[in-house]
Amino acid sequence: MAGTGRQVHLSPNEGGSVILIGENINVMSERLRKAMKERDKGPIQEIARASESSGIDYLDVNIGPARKDGPALMEWIITAIREVSKLPLSLDTTNIDALKVGIEMESGNVIINSIQATEERMEQLLPLMKQYHCKCIALLIGKEGMPRDATERGALAAEFAAKVDEFGIPHGDVFFDPIVLPVAYQQDQVVNTLEFMKMFKEMLPDFSTTCGLSNVSNGVPENLRGLVNRTYLSMLMKYGLDSAIVDAFDKKLIAMAKKVDNEINMLIWNVMDNDIDIEKFTEEQKNYVKTVRILQGKSLYSHSWLKL
Repeated sequence: MAGTGRQVHLSPNEGGSVILIGENINVMSERLRKAMKERDKGPIQEIARASESSGIDYLDVNIGPARKDGPALMEWIITAIREVSKLPLSLDTTNIDALKVGIEMESGNVIINSIQATEERMEQLLPLMKQYHCKCIALLIGKEGMPRDATERGALAAEFAAKVDEFGIPHGDVFFDPIVLPVAYQQDQVVNTLEFMKMFKEMLPDFSTTCGLSNVSNGVPENLRGLVNRTYLSMLMKYGLDSAIVDAFDKKLIAMAKKVDNEINMLIWNVMDNDIDIEKFTEEQKNYVKTVRILQGKSLYSHSWLKL
């Protein structure tokens, strides 16, 4: 069923809504890992249908390393998805042979998720991207590992951009992922990512950005993860975020990303720039204000930050 995905054109976000990539078809889920192993397409198709109904623009298909049967698994899972959904795909696997199968099945209308900013991975995958005219997420991890701050993220982005030019790949096909880390454990890195986003559009205006949003709330109490995800998404949007890999079933998040409900966005953006007296706000609004302060590093993270 090659080429049956819906074409979605990603372009730099100039005040528009964010392109959303649904994260929910993921081998890390015990239920889906079992479904992939047993070739049970029911759970996969259930998520694909529901994600498309929710307003997601792409489906991320994460099959992990898939060392034993990567190409066969990729063929099976795309075939299963294509029975129920026309959404274009983001393909997440370190198995290059499996990746090639997926790209060929979709006639190049995919995102490669992702290409690390190391010489080895760029040399392996940028030619593939060039050959099939597909898009990619450029993951800002270099040979030294995780960048320590916004400056190192910027240096890696510049190196990747130079390599893209070497291969003659259109800038609009590349989405830089600065790597979102958990606020519960690495609050300084959450702040550094915001700092990188503030300067990115001036550095590389023809390129775009994305992120694995849910990473920011890893380690946060389960009932508060959505609040953290939504707040951070909105903060990144203020600095021009173009797309994000997100939970396809957070309706509030999708409404904020698509600017269907922009009231909370406006509150968050105001709080980011101004000292606000929160006493005049509703309880929900107060929660967003307090969460902004945590994500900006103005308050120290603790699991009970909303009670302070």
